[in-house]
Amino acid sequence: MGFSVSGSAAIIFVGVMVAAGIAVPSLVGSIGALADSQGEQVDRGIDALNTEFEITSATYNASGQENVQVELTNTGSTTLGVNETSVLVNGVIPDSTDVTSNPDAGLWLPGETLTFTVENRDSIGRVKVVAENGIAETTEYGG
Repeated sequence: MGFSVSGSAAIIFVGVMVAAGIAVPSLVGSIGALADSQGEQVDRGIDALNTEFEITSATYNASGQENVQVELTNTGSTTLGVNETSVLVNGVIPDSTDVTSNPDAGLWLPGETLTFTVENRDSIGRVKVVAENGIAETTEYGG
């Protein structure tokens, strides 16, 4: 082989090594981010499987206050956030000023009872409670 063939082969080899040196770190970072997101997805799935709650009562209070009181019991093994739990009354999410919770703590522990009071004018309707991970329960009140 002459010098020109060896020289061009060396230049191509150096070019391939430089390109690999640029591409490999970004590929490794992308694969790491993909693995992290898959792990988070598995964790969310486990939380969803371990989340369970039941609406123990939903009653309308017509004694001048016109509100719906919803009592829930966390029957699962996942601790839920009270502020991340949504209450829908007749398919509408009420203003945050119209909803109060008791206890006023930020966490809803397994076995604990949580009460939401929602200001509402409708004496008959439907209440849906959705936990932070999408698990939901629905019941009717009044009537």
